[in-house]
Amino acid sequence: MQYLVFEDEKVSGLKPLVNFKPAYGLYTGFRSLAQKLEDSIAERVRLTWHLRAYLAPFYRERHPERTVNSIEQDELFLVNGRLLCDEKSAEIIAQGALDPGNALMQGDDLLFARLHRSRLSDLPDGKLPDLLDSGLLAAGLAVQQVSGFRLIGNVWDVMAYHTGEMERDAERLEPGSIDGDIHPSAVIVNRSNIVIAPGAIVKAGAVLDAEDGFIAVGPGAVVESQAVLMQNVFLSPCSRVKAGSRVYSNVFVGTASKVGGEVEDSLIEPFANKQHDGFLGHSYISSWCNLGAGTNTSDLKNNYSNVKLLIDGCDVSTGLQFLGLLMGDHAKCSINSMFNTGTIVGTGANVFGGGFPPKDVAPFTWGSAAEGFEPYLIEKAVETARKVMERRQVAMSSAYETMFRFVAAREHGRKCFI
Repeated sequence: MQYLVFEDEKVSGLKPLVNFKPAYGLYTGFRSLAQKLEDSIAERVRLTWHLRAYLAPFYRERHPERTVNSIEQDELFLVNGRLLCDEKSAEIIAQGALDPGNALMQGDDLLFARLHRSRLSDLPDGKLPDLLDSGLLAAGLAVQQVSGFRLIGNVWDVMAYHTGEMERDAERLEPGSIDGDIHPSAVIVNRSNIVIAPGAIVKAGAVLDAEDGFIAVGPGAVVESQAVLMQNVFLSPCSRVKAGSRVYSNVFVGTASKVGGEVEDSLIEPFANKQHDGFLGHSYISSWCNLGAGTNTSDLKNNYSNVKLLIDGCDVSTGLQFLGLLMGDHAKCSINSMFNTGTIVGTGANVFGGGFPPKDVAPFTWGSAAEGFEPYLIEKAVETARKVMERRQVAMSSAYETMFRFVAAREHGRKCFI
């Protein structure tokens, strides 16, 4: 039996955060959904990963150890890629705990299914569709309704689950292991709740206060002088916290990302840059984003009511009191930018100028609140992205460029999400 982690039709509601990654590439806590799944399964079964065709070449390049979009056996066990895998989910998967022709659903979400490969695609070449239709699959299966499972169903769910997932992910840490190069004048509070990996650097006068939650500093990460870290902070390998920064509760900083100013309750994916003063709260910053000096995000409305997002022209209540900025890959903003509570900045967008920009900055556009926005020419967007990646010693591969151009062309054409 082959185990297939799949993307379904609801992935379309997670843009712009999934334009350059599968749904299981999203982070909440300090691990991606894929990492949570792999860690929970612990190699008890071999997983195959299904994702949209335009993502597959780069995904294979980045994860050569994973089998991608390949059906090799007749009997399949499907696992929803939007699932936050926990012990209960892991046991269902590891034991293959479904009879053939059966499925578990939570509402209209297909969680797990065991079926014949012919149910997925009638194409003669055997290729999988970009997104599996849960409803069509379930229509021919014996479905049992269940509850208590967690999935990323809305674009803001990465933030809704984040605090709890930071605590859950921390269960995998080994607190009290303090290595690395720590300056004698650095202040380390509650060493039993701190992990500092070999190769990490904590400079003079830095404060790591783990009295109210864990702090983890990965290999090669640098905490500069006078920076303050507090309560559930995870610094990935080779990340950097700039001098004088204040990094508060529930902050994940991805590999090689830079953080400065004031940050709380936020996720910053690998290779992102927010290294200057300014406040970032309850926000999700995707890879290769750059926030200019003095950028500030609002994450709480003046009347303390739930935050709404502007999605496809409609106000949608998130049910969250705190929500800041959701920024797609390769988006950028200039110095002193301001973002209103619950703003979405699309993939490849470039925001500059004074005032609050719209709450839904379209992908691959550039402009300001005062002058409006216009399409960002694809060639210029590619050229800029290449330079940004080169600064971090990352070459833009042919597969990455093809993916980038595909997304840019699709968004310019305002085509349906694929």
